[in-house]
Amino acid sequence: MFWTRLISGAVMVVIALATMWLGGPYLAGILFLISLAGYRELTKAQKVNLAEKGFNGLEVVGFGGIALYYVVMYVWQDATLLLMCVVLLFMAEMFLYVILFPRYRAEQVVTAIFSFLYAPVMLSFMYMTRMSRMGIYLVWLILISSWGCDTCAYCVGKLIGRKKIFPVLSPHKSLEGCIGGVAGAALIGGLYAYFVVEPVIPDQQMLWVIMFISAVGAMMSMVGDLAASAIKRNHEIKDYGKILPGHGGIMDRFDSMIVTAPMIYFLSVLMIHAAG
Repeated sequence: MFWTRLISGAVMVVIALATMWLGGPYLAGILFLISLAGYRELTKAQKVNLAEKGFNGLEVVGFGGIALYYVVMYVWQDATLLLMCVVLLFMAEMFLYVILFPRYRAEQVVTAIFSFLYAPVMLSFMYMTRMSRMGIYLVWLILISSWGCDTCAYCVGKLIGRKKIFPVLSPHKSLEGCIGGVAGAALIGGLYAYFVVEPVIPDQQMLWVIMFISAVGAMMSMVGDLAASAIKRNHEIKDYGKILPGHGGIMDRFDSMIVTAPMIYFLSVLMIHAAG
């Protein structure tokens, strides 16, 4: 199990680094596939398909919505058109709900729409960040805020963690670990800004801005991790899937990054793009 987990983890890291560096169709394509898998894991975990065999109409509409959303994002990169895709997905799910009533319950429809917003739409902000101005530098803040925070939180929690802050939801998380994760992500972000960003983009404020963005992103990464855990506990499942050997499902590995990506994008737009 250890070697399986190690090898699959290494492969994931290589794919993530390569596609984020290349951007364009490579990143859009891998995010599209991850979104399809993540959406399916969420709908299955939350029992959108009560029969639990194959896909139902709500899920098929969701898959179509994901395809449309990513095509529009890649080809046009227009916020209004992307919002249109989200609204069209909502309208299509409601149409199916009404036409086939009472086949689907309202809870199934709401969950199908929620799953579309949660994985595919939130993940798409990684692509938007990468393809934005200075995106080749800003996109790495997503990894720093999620994986960096997770690593630092784990180390600090193991060393000095005492006070449990989410005993029911996540018994192993401590206040000290959470603080260490945020501080660690901010420090890594500062080092990244000093050694990588500032030599290319000389700006005295850039280091502090990136440290702040990394810290806020780290806090949101923990929210993403806890939210995904809460859904699993609500539905009494251990993992979202088995697609990643030794790691579980897509949602088990990308839970923090899903919530971090939009926050990094928004803060970059507000604090870096607007200022420059």
